[in-house]
Parts: sequence; structure tokens; C-alpha cells
Amino acid sequence: MNRTDAGVNLLGLRSHNTALVLDLLRTAGGDGISRLELAERTGLTPQAVSKITARLRQEGLAAEAGRRASTGGKPRTVLRLVPEAGHAVGVHLDRDELRVVLARLDGRVVRERRTPLSLGAGARPVLDAVTREVTRLLAAGPPDAPSTAAAVAAGAEAAGAGTTAAVAESSAVAAHGIAVAAVTPDRIPVAPALLGVGVALPGPLDHARGVLHRVTGFPEWDGFPLRDALAERLGAPVVVDKDTNAAALGLAVDGEGGSFACVHLGTGLGAGLVIGGTLHRGARTGAGEFGHQVIQLDGPPCSCGNRGCVEALCLAALGRGDTGEAARVLGEAAANLAGLLDIDAVLLGGRAIAAAPEPFLHGVTAVLRARARREGSPEDAVRVRLAPHGAGAVARGAAQLLLAPLFGRETG
Repeated sequence: MNRTDAGVNLLGLRSHNTALVLDLLRTAGGDGISRLELAERTGLTPQAVSKITARLRQEGLAAEAGRRASTGGKPRTVLRLVPEAGHAVGVHLDRDELRVVLARLDGRVVRERRTPLSLGAGARPVLDAVTREVTRLLAAGPPDAPSTAAAVAAGAEAAGAGTTAAVAESSAVAAHGIAVAAVTPDRIPVAPALLGVGVALPGPLDHARGVLHRVTGFPEWDGFPLRDALAERLGAPVVVDKDTNAAALGLAVDGEGGSFACVHLGTGLGAGLVIGGTLHRGARTGAGEFGHQVIQLDGPPCSCGNRGCVEALCLAALGRGDTGEAARVLGEAAANLAGLLDIDAVLLGGRAIAAAPEPFLHGVTAVLRARARREGSPEDAVRVRLAPHGAGAVARGAAQLLLAPLFGRETG
């Protein structure tokens, strides 16, 4: 994401340098990377790298991964990230479903829960459900250790999750050694640690303050301070963002390069934008409100108050069982977006697309290729692919809202 690959040997940028080293350890995987390679790739002195890696080893975030033959002298010791040293919870709060995941430092999901949920039920029932599911996710204990805490979650439910879930969650976390702590790359708690909870849901919203605006179809959420309300209940740091932004962030951290749009079609339609490797939220977290571009004047009414929105047309076509028409409409809107932003790729995700991936892939590709031919551009100038992880991409990306900054993957 928005980061530099060169380190700076200044005490004031210690956390920046630590993040650079951590990210290289992460991308090296189990094979590891030597201190000399870390110095060469960051531009830091070998002494600076040695100090950083020594601290990371002391804090449990890095470990030796064996030795590697060198061109001269003794074999080099290689280091690797310890993925189990920390975890983050990702929450996808959809219009009709709640999905929560537990992800390791390397982004791998080690636990997942899903349950039906109505976003229109109101703040109290929704907060109760999120608290309950996060509690149960954590009450199973550390992912790599046998669980002895089934009774903790059951006890919370019996006592009434709506009023005692935060207490039960704290007990469950303490019982299994998962500490809740605010984390920066410069001061990272000893493993195992819960870095916090990332929550992704339909917009519009204010990412910086964690406050919802008039969520399309659910005006009762307008002005609700979701971040602070959940942080108080969970006793952990909480970050809130749009579902499409979370999905796009997850893709970028996983290695999707360049500029792309992550188009997400489920119970609604939106897009997360990555421009030049950086997640683009816009000045008011309003970038990527893809579903509410009007492409048919005086078209059918949309829940946002406009007529002829892409979302309304797509969902109406799906409601009639006409997947081909939904794909064509989505393709026209994606072509508008590609033409406006000159992006490299369109990645398709969400439950509706996961249910019929090939028709959507072919339909959107056909529209983009036809427009490219009319413009005299190469047909594959804008690549169209299915986004990995299907309907689970948003929850995974929500966990990255906590994990990505740890590795210097700052967002716009």
C-alpha cells in the first residue's frame, strides 16, 4: 500500500523501519530471509537491522528459520515471521448476515463464524449479535491450542449475551491467554495478542471517526458512532470501514498490484478502489459508491432515492433470474469506472457473483472488451478476474484494517 521500501536510520523513524522489516518477513513466508537481505532491501545498515530483528525475536514476532548457504563465509541465519504471535478479528456486517473471522499476523484465517442478521433490526440487536459472535470466536481459545472454554461462551449465552457479553468475552480472552492491546509497529505486545477488531459494512460512513451515515436502505443508522459503541462493549480497539474498502485492502495486501477496482455485488453493490497501490477512500470515505451511479435516466427507483442506479438495475435483473442482464449492466458500469480512472483491472466479488461466477465474468469481460475495441485499445487493457476468497473476502479484509498498518501498509 502507500509505503516506501527504503528505510531511514533515524531514531524518530524507528517504527517505520520496524514495519519495513516486518513486511519483508511476512512476504518471505516460511522460507525466511537473512539479515543481510533485509539490509539490502530496506537500505538500513546491518547494525540497524540487527537491533530491529533482535527486538522482534525478543517480543516473539520473529524466529530463526534455519541457515542458508552463502557465497562465502559461514552460512547465513534466516529469520521468519511468527504468524501465531498476534491475531485480528474481522467482522463483515452485511444487510442480512454477520460473518466474523480470526486471522493471524500473516492474514491467514484460522477460525470463522456466520449467522443470519438483519441490519435493519436496530443498533441494540446488531451490537448484541456482533458482541456475541466475537465472544464465541475468541472463547474457543488460541487457534493452535486445544479449547477448554466451551462453557465460557455457553455461560455468556445463558446469562444473556446482550448484557453480559463484554464481561464474558473478557473472561474468555483472559482464560486463554489472548491479551487485548493497542499495537503500533514500534511497540508490539508479546504473543499471543489480539490487535483489535475490524468491522466492515455497507456505506456511506466516516472511516476516520467510525460513524455511520445514511446506510442505503437503513436510514436509522445515520450518525451512529459504531466504532466507539463496539470498542466499549468489546474492550478492544475497533476500526470501521466500508465493506468494499476492506475487500480491496485485503487484495492489495495479498499482492494485487497496480490500480484496480474491487466490485462487490451481494445484497447491494459497491466498489473498493486501489490507485497506484494505495486504497483510495476519498476525503469523506465516499470514493467507490459505485452502485449509485445513474446509468438509466428515469429508470426504476433505487432505495437511495435516485432512479436508474446500477444497484437497482442489477438487483432487479437478479430478482427476475436474469443473470446475463445483471452481468451486462454491471459491465457497463465497470466500463464507466475503468474509463474514468484508467485502472488496470476489475476484480469481481460478493455473494451474488460467487453464486454465478462464470456468467458475471464473461458478461463483464465482454462489455469491457467491446468498449476497448471501439476506443482502439487492446482488448485486455483492463483485466477482469474473480476476486479470491469469494463471499469471505470482506471479513478477511476487515481483519487487515488492523494488520496492514503493522506492516507499513498505510491506506489513503
